[in-house]
Amino acid sequence: MPGDERAPELDPRGTQLDAADAERLLAGGNIEILGLMPRSSNYTFLAKVVPERPEDPEVLAIYKPRRGEQPLWDFPDGTLANREVAAFRVATQLGWPFVPPTVLRDGPEGPGSVQLFLEFDPQQHFFTLFDHHESEFRQVAVFDAIANNADRKGGHTLLAHDGRVFVIDHGVCFNAAPKLRTVIWEFEGEPIEADLLADLERLRASLDAGSLGRDLAALLTREEIDATLRRTGELLASKVFPSPGDELPYPWPAI
Repeated sequence: MPGDERAPELDPRGTQLDAADAERLLAGGNIEILGLMPRSSNYTFLAKVVPERPEDPEVLAIYKPRRGEQPLWDFPDGTLANREVAAFRVATQLGWPFVPPTVLRDGPEGPGSVQLFLEFDPQQHFFTLFDHHESEFRQVAVFDAIANNADRKGGHTLLAHDGRVFVIDHGVCFNAAPKLRTVIWEFEGEPIEADLLADLERLRASLDAGSLGRDLAALLTREEIDATLRRTGELLASKVFPSPGDELPYPWPAI
């Protein structure tokens, strides 16, 4: 189905999955590739995950095999799938933003990331959603600063059919060197809300000596984890949204 942006209908049983059930299905089911997603710089497949148990639903997923990743000068080869999963782990620990459940596993084209596919409105993106979803985008802005997201395009923030804003495409996060490039600079210098700071404190503890640090050790280098911990501490110390750095702060294209 190359070039066809219409996805097969989701099994209605799969649309109400909680994160744990979704992870279980993504990790254990049989992956069947349906086609290439259009306009992706790396090999990105829409896939169907057929469950091992007949009582479980089939789900759609985005499958990004490592061997389809384009080489980048500033990220080690074969690590983008790991970073997709790391972003889900960090967002899960924080409780925001909404990153669809994502696992690392083998598939028809080799190991890669497999993320639950959510139906969304293709006409909506950051620039159309901002006025009605500012609180969600404040969460995304803090998350991107923590994850050091080098490519937060407007089209990486989507509106699910159930009305939730969710974020995708985190393959170029967690570099140890400053890389933050995003379209979301509206909150520069503003105070970060107390509830978000409390969540950052929990994140710092779990990164430093908790389960998240152990989980990320299988996905990122020690230097990258330490840099994530350092960025978290800097936000907790400043208590304000970051400002653009000296490097180009915007991704291209913007959407």
